[in-house]
Amino acid sequence: MKIKVLKVSDIIAQKLEGMILDGSYVVGQKLPSERELAKQFEVSRPSLREAIQVLEAKGLINRRQGGGNFVNQDLQQGLSDPLFQLLSSHPESQYDLLEFRHAIEGISAYYAALRGTETDFERIREKFNAIFDPALRSDIELEAKAIIGFYLTVVEASHNLVLIHLARSMTVLLEQNVIENLKILNSHSKDRTLINKQLYQHRKSLFDAVVAGEPEVARQASNEHLAFIEDTLLTANQENTRIERAMRRIQIKR
Repeated sequence: MKIKVLKVSDIIAQKLEGMILDGSYVVGQKLPSERELAKQFEVSRPSLREAIQVLEAKGLINRRQGGGNFVNQDLQQGLSDPLFQLLSSHPESQYDLLEFRHAIEGISAYYAALRGTETDFERIREKFNAIFDPALRSDIELEAKAIIGFYLTVVEASHNLVLIHLARSMTVLLEQNVIENLKILNSHSKDRTLINKQLYQHRKSLFDAVVAGEPEVARQASNEHLAFIEDTLLTANQENTRIERAMRRIQIKR
């Protein structure tokens, strides 16, 4: 059997594919210039240019005239289409998304505790602390981004490429889920301080378990956190329903 000898450009293309796959280059990101990449891989620019053309033909890279090369934005199109936008605004989907998060965040926390490196843990610590920046309390969207940023960093520490790309592709949907949850939780001002304390304790338990390398404890902490959010939302919605019924009765009596 004849063994195919790979060209230099094929080897470069494989390396770049690997870097896109492992998240070194994310969707929409501009790649370094051809000169920088050629120097990095220690190859000629014609070989590098040929590798770029291979990735462009595969739909992994977009070449912009005079603007450089970018990881194709459409790689995540499947999970950011109008159907998923509709999901993000449907009331019942909030609970479906929480169930989905139980699965992906729980297993990610498990593997992050099992496989995470000191560099991973430092990034997780940074994102964890960012959640509690007082400046976020007046901006729900920024708070949601900080929360999802923390969880995405935990997912990345799992070093599972499928989990990483699935979570990244659903970032917008997950952020919207957190925004809607925060709106409901914050509407109950009498319990807000208690709720915030509980949320902090759950995230702290998750963080501690991951950096301590305790996989089962990390998964359990993630599940308890999301279960608390789900129970609190259900209670809040039941209370809102009772208030709406009471208001209707008052209007009828008038």
